[in-house]
Amino acid sequence: MGRVALLVILVTVLTWVAEGQNQESWAKRVDTGKEVVTTLQFYFHDKLSGSNPSAVRVAQADGTNNSSTLFGALMMIDDPLTIGPDPTSKLVGRARGLYGSAGQTDMGLIMVISYGFTDGIYQGSSFSLLSLNPAMNPVREMAIVGGTGLFRLARGYAIAQTYSANANGDAIVGYNVTIVTYV
Repeated sequence: MGRVALLVILVTVLTWVAEGQNQESWAKRVDTGKEVVTTLQFYFHDKLSGSNPSAVRVAQADGTNNSSTLFGALMMIDDPLTIGPDPTSKLVGRARGLYGSAGQTDMGLIMVISYGFTDGIYQGSSFSLLSLNPAMNPVREMAIVGGTGLFRLARGYAIAQTYSANANGDAIVGYNVTIVTYV
């Protein structure tokens, strides 16, 4: 009986080690049999300044420039996603979509963005975020409402935390994402 238990433990440990070697350092997948829970950790680089910005204003309301929250400004983005906060760290994807200032009294950004991945088993997969981002809060939670590829029928949430920001509006934001999909 003891040998059987030892054999089961050994096989379980070897399976965990083998599964862990196939996973990316910034992403982990756990298959529960009915669902797959994926956790991702990456950095979003939103650059408004310089000669090659990744975010540009595409529309605004008449009073946007007189508003302390830039209410009515709409930005189109194509932001790099990396494994670390350094912009030169490994690129794992791009965030493409738009966000706009939706708060008259606070900095609430409505975000409609597809986070598409180019690395490892996630290459070609994306998840969609549609949520209000209370950008001045130190930690924000946003809703994941769908996806493609390995994230087909995704549901989940993203926790965002600003790593750095400057007076030009450039920001680096750390994301911790939990996505649940069906097997």
